[in-house]
Amino acid sequence: MNLHEYQSKDLLKAYGLPVPDFRVSKKAIGIGKAAYELSPGPFVCKCQIHAGARGKAGGVVAVDTPAQAEAFAAKWLGNRLVTNQTDLDGKLVSKILIERATESVRELYIGATIDRTAAALTIMASECGGMSIEEVAELHPEKILKVQIDPMTGPLPYQGRELAYKLGLQGKQVNEFTKIFVGIAKMFIEKDLSLIEVNPLAVTKDGDLLCLDAKINIDPYSLYRHPEFSELDDPSQEDSRIARAVASNFSYVPLDGTIGCLVNGAGLAMGTMDIITNSGGSPANFLDVGGTATRERVMEAFKIILEDKNVKCILVNIFGGIVRCDLIAEGIEGAVKEVGTNVPVVVRLEGNHAKEGALILQNSNLNIITANNLREAAEAAVRAANS
Repeated sequence: MNLHEYQSKDLLKAYGLPVPDFRVSKKAIGIGKAAYELSPGPFVCKCQIHAGARGKAGGVVAVDTPAQAEAFAAKWLGNRLVTNQTDLDGKLVSKILIERATESVRELYIGATIDRTAAALTIMASECGGMSIEEVAELHPEKILKVQIDPMTGPLPYQGRELAYKLGLQGKQVNEFTKIFVGIAKMFIEKDLSLIEVNPLAVTKDGDLLCLDAKINIDPYSLYRHPEFSELDDPSQEDSRIARAVASNFSYVPLDGTIGCLVNGAGLAMGTMDIITNSGGSPANFLDVGGTATRERVMEAFKIILEDKNVKCILVNIFGGIVRCDLIAEGIEGAVKEVGTNVPVVVRLEGNHAKEGALILQNSNLNIITANNLREAAEAAVRAANS
């Protein structure tokens, strides 16, 4: 679950981290009023979407007057912002953040995530703030400093001080950075987060540190422990197909290919995507209907896959363990009839009642191709998609 910048800053503030005074509004007149409250300017106005690179796309601007702030808000509210981190449809802008512009002499970066290799919470810092950390990692990997947090001790102040010295901070800045370091690690652990990024962490002309931008992701599997986050979700920022899949208790991730995948089991789904790719095709999605897939769930999965206009063929790969393949076949037949698609469907059924399921599909008189094994199914799907 992703948070907007203003929500992330509220969380940083709750942990005592320094953030600039800001206002948020879903109305242009509200942004104009907020500018008067924050006066004198100049101000920075920011579109609130779940994506980075907003500034390069025109979604972050500096303005001098409340009237200019109001005009910026009127331009974007209700419209979609396209950045290099969104698809071509962009993200809906429903709120604007405004704050007084900060004059900084340096821009740093600090973030926290889980290092899967080390199996540890890792704090990252860099002197190259204000730019994409991915670019820094690619061009200047030596400038990304890392500290692993021992789960037995938690963050230790001396670790923050060491990072501060390596970043060239001095005097009171060392203590300020250490407080931010400890606060980020503590927040990450207590709130079950999966990512925190403060970029940039500005050094102001007065020598203070200030969190000018923030990105926070919450581990979705931990939300039952955090009812305080229940009202922070913004469904308008996510693909509606993903939300429908979640409501139907299966996993769906859209991709850029032409072969829609419907599989039961995450590992089997990954293997199916690999075989499609190795056979010269490209998967249009990851979709795991689960080990206890039902006829109704399969029908909903079909509908979601077919909403992708790039899909030229659907490959269904079902291993019948707990689930019965004949029930899945009925779901496939019902979905194809109900949706009325001309897209060819390749089906591989294996396991519990697989023969009965294949017979149902063969007798359906629909554009369904049955296959005896996964390799055969993948090659048939690639041929169908290319034709």
